Amino acid sequence: MDFRFNFFIDENENNEADTHDETELCSPKHKQASTEKSKQTATGNHQDETSKFCFKAAKEHDIPEDLNKLLEDKVLETASGLYYVKMSVVEMMCLNGADEEGIVSKSVSSHSDLIPGVYEGGLKIWECTFDLMDYLSEAEVRFSGKTILDLGCGAGLLGIVALRGKAEKVHFQDYNSTVIDKITLPNIVANCINECHGDDNENSKPPSKRPKVAECLPDMLTKCRFFSGEWSAVTQLLLSSNKPFSKYDIILTSETIYNPDYYSALHDTLAQLLDTNGCVYLASKVHYFGVGGGIYLFEKFVEERNVFRTSMVKTIDKGLQRCILEMAFKGSS
Repeated sequence: MDFRFNFFIDENENNEADTHDETELCSPKHKQASTEKSKQTATGNHQDETSKFCFKAAKEHDIPEDLNKLLEDKVLETASGLYYVKMSVVEMMCLNGADEEGIVSKSVSSHSDLIPGVYEGGLKIWECTFDLMDYLSEAEVRFSGKTILDLGCGAGLLGIVALRGKAEKVHFQDYNSTVIDKITLPNIVANCINECHGDDNENSKPPSKRPKVAECLPDMLTKCRFFSGEWSAVTQLLLSSNKPFSKYDIILTSETIYNPDYYSALHDTLAQLLDTNGCVYLASKVHYFGVGGGIYLFEKFVEERNVFRTSMVKTIDKGLQRCILEMAFKGSS
């Protein structure tokens, strides 16, 4: 089966994790001010909406038969040896009518990267994603043969790391369907192409500038499923589906605890979807100014529920302090 892809590679190959375009990636210095301003704006303009976690129906997204369209007219950049589509290009396409949810226009008009219950930040790559990617590598977390969930996936980089680590299944979830269709799915396809051609990321070499399709690409994609919607709705969709479903060995999530109003929904989702002996790796800032959430508040919430045990496995002091939290069921091995 032959696929042709119409996309472009950014010729600037030096935009690794520490030098990303600050308009798209959340660097410690720049995005702290931008993030907190956005979240303060969102909080001020949508106080009624944040009183509870807004319901959004769950949907499973099919992988298009015509894979050409996923990367059509996309510009690809690289970070930490992974491909991702350039967000600003996607945003321009969405403003021109490619966004059925209208989240880009709403984000622009409200001058906010976060509109609770409408848009939950999935069009940005937040800095804690890279913190968690670094930790997974440092701790030599093994994905081989395991079932993985990238919760609040956005660009899907954490799930892609698991996919490249030979996970048996990798599922991706984001609040917004636009994010899954325009960001997550294209990123997975781009990285599957790269993986099939055997590029070596262990030596921090950038991927080849123009990856080509390989016959194994469809097999790589069969490991993946994609979901949009609010966490509890996605949970019910998974648990009630006629499709075979096994609980997750590892759940990866980054920057999903900024709003305390969401803690109950997140906790219940983790409790219902994590395997008995599974593990959650959660990356977060210590505190999210203007919204009120943060790692210690969430850890206290979890302790009060008395379902999970928690361990702070890494603290990052560069810029605003950030942490990696590991969670597992109490009594699990």
